[in-house]
Amino acid sequence: MTAAAPLTTDPADLLHRVFGFGQFRPGQEEIVRAVIGGQDVLAIMPTGGGKSLCYQLPALARSGLTVVISPLIALMRDQVGAMQQAGVPAASLTSGNTPEENDIVFDALSDQRLKLLYIAPERLASGATTGLLRRAGCSMIAVDEAHCVSQWGHDFRPDYLRIGELRQALDVPLAAFTATADAATRTEIVQRLFDGREPASFLRGFDRPNIRLAFAVKDSPRKQIMAFAAARRGQSGIVYCATRARTETLARALADAGHPARAYHGGLEDWERRTVEGLFQTEDGLIVCATVAFGMGVDKPDVRWVAHADLPKSIEAYYQEIGRAGRDGLPADTLTLFGPDDIRLRRAQIDESNAPADRREADHGRLNALLGLAEAPTCRRRMLLAYFGEISDPCGNCDLCETPARLFDATEPVRKALSAMLRTGESFGTNHLIDILTGNPTDKVRQRGHDLLPTFAVGQNLKRPAWQAVFRQMMGRDLVRPDRDRYGALRMTEAARPILRGEASIDFRADSVERATSRPEPRALVSDDDAPMLAALKAHRRELAQAAKVPPYVIFNDRSLIEMAERRPTSLDDFATITGVGATKLERFGPSFLAVITGQEEPAAHPARIKLAASGHGTLYERLHAAEQELTRGPDGAQKPLSLTTTQRARLVSQRPKDAQAMTRLIGNRATERFGAAFLEILSER
Repeated sequence: MTAAAPLTTDPADLLHRVFGFGQFRPGQEEIVRAVIGGQDVLAIMPTGGGKSLCYQLPALARSGLTVVISPLIALMRDQVGAMQQAGVPAASLTSGNTPEENDIVFDALSDQRLKLLYIAPERLASGATTGLLRRAGCSMIAVDEAHCVSQWGHDFRPDYLRIGELRQALDVPLAAFTATADAATRTEIVQRLFDGREPASFLRGFDRPNIRLAFAVKDSPRKQIMAFAAARRGQSGIVYCATRARTETLARALADAGHPARAYHGGLEDWERRTVEGLFQTEDGLIVCATVAFGMGVDKPDVRWVAHADLPKSIEAYYQEIGRAGRDGLPADTLTLFGPDDIRLRRAQIDESNAPADRREADHGRLNALLGLAEAPTCRRRMLLAYFGEISDPCGNCDLCETPARLFDATEPVRKALSAMLRTGESFGTNHLIDILTGNPTDKVRQRGHDLLPTFAVGQNLKRPAWQAVFRQMMGRDLVRPDRDRYGALRMTEAARPILRGEASIDFRADSVERATSRPEPRALVSDDDAPMLAALKAHRRELAQAAKVPPYVIFNDRSLIEMAERRPTSLDDFATITGVGATKLERFGPSFLAVITGQEEPAAHPARIKLAASGHGTLYERLHAAEQELTRGPDGAQKPLSLTTTQRARLVSQRPKDAQAMTRLIGNRATERFGAAFLEILSER
């Protein structure tokens, strides 16, 4: 280990002598002094705003060891290297260390020679870690990317939940840092890291004025990305993609066009990812096409541009990812592409997640906020900062400030759309509502009598693609959201009520509506209206498969789930007619899948009843049961209650007695006297 720099408690001296800076960035000094003073601290600072210095410098000013809990090995490796180059005794304990490297770190800890130790949250799972840190003289904990502790955060890491226990066990102050945390996330950080006790909080602005913001509707997205990169040839950039396959194809296309480009995703071997990380840090002009796996560890100051080939999953993720550009404060560009297929993908990912219902609803709201940014009518930065609670003037550094969008008064179409939603009980998705508005008498519209509604055909002045653009902008302004309890059916939010009542007006972007075309999309497995139900069924199938340790298709294949999503069976008898549902699967899985479809817990069914459903005789069983219930107290309703067992009813269905004598052998004299005539009448009809 390198020798420690002489200690001093003067932050300005340490800033200049160790870090080489003449002055603090805005907001840094106040945070640094609070951390040095031993206060618990929560600091929300913009990406690239100098968070790491706010715990590195106090580590030198305080006695003892500062433990830094950080989520990515690459980030830890880079920061340890920078500290060691500055003469600070720093080290890391990660899964990337060799046994020999770990031995050196353990020796330094035993001798209390370290000032900074970086560890991953996963190391806290070991019970020995707390004792190791106590013996090493740990006097402070710093948590980087603190939003990972929150289930509302966009990068939730379960192992972060152990940090609060570590803090209590060591009884030392804790400083938490993050760039993206809305109010719900901040509340959970305080609860989980500080045991509910309010830390000294610093909210240091989210604006990165050097980053230019731009969005574009997808139109040959590969060509759009290639043109964006070509205009910035020789500059380091990142292209974020929704899938691993997209990273590979874009990286090849960029390389074929003469750009140095590499793909990066979670499917690569560890050594391959480390190679790309190293090249990105050391090579000028390299372009990395990556999934979000290339995330929080990026600490390269001169990334000149970030492009999104696909829409990010939330506005927080968008802010975090574009924040990797221009960390040196010099101008940087961003471009985010989006289209209907992106929105479907992101909605499905939310609906298929194992998150609680309220979390899924919040995630739909976050996606709506990002759609609002994509379809923003005026300055994008103003809308982005407003989401994080900041008020700002138009920025002059986004595509809409440079070329203002044309707007139109959308109050009337919005009111028509809301009326169609309310008149159909807020029970349907976009496609069905557009069928009503445009006067398209589909079977589904006619079967439900929706062709007789006052709103039927009131929107024929707009074509279907234009209505899709209207609904997209309604979601972007959070006027409507998918209902978590109705699998994608749109429901109105409180923000829409003044518009519906005629108390407020609203402007939408005219270009989004006018340029909307019926360009063919890749055929989806199910309609947009049925997609949320299919996602919920897939999520349930995944839970069952994980519990049974089998592939999901062993439970039910996709064809069966698609049929369930489209037909929506409401009883075991209906469920038994789904392709791929045999007697055993009906018994094992029928009730739980029905609960997903109907939204109600199915009571446990008798095995004999399930067997009848599987054989197709469930309807006859139900008719006999209904007749029995009517006669439970006799024809006059005054007799002593009498009922059959499930087994007796099943025997009647399977053997079908033709006279009272045969029936008596199955259910006895008293039951035959009470129910025989009604039962024989039903049985004779078949």
